[in-house]
Amino acid sequence: MATDYDAPRKTDEDMSEDSLEELKARRSEKNSPAVDEDETEAAEGFELPGADLSGEELSVRVLPRQADEFTCSECFLVHHRSQLAYEKSGQPVCSECAA
Repeated sequence: MATDYDAPRKTDEDMSEDSLEELKARRSEKNSPAVDEDETEAAEGFELPGADLSGEELSVRVLPRQADEFTCSECFLVHHRSQLAYEKSGQPVCSECAA
């Protein structure tokens, strides 16, 4: 908990004046929700991942696997030969899957 060193310090008399009931009341006040937010208004500003993208067109050039690359038999990703960890039953496994 942060301490405000500039605030006046309580003396022993002030500390003894705080009753147990007052302390419990203060604690319950701090736990009450301070902000009432309407969920529907908050959700209107977000675009969901399943948004309609039918009008969008993507153009991606796909290259075939190169001579110095391999497809991992565990994760099925194409990696450079430098990431080959070992071969399991003749099938290559990348260093990420081997870890």
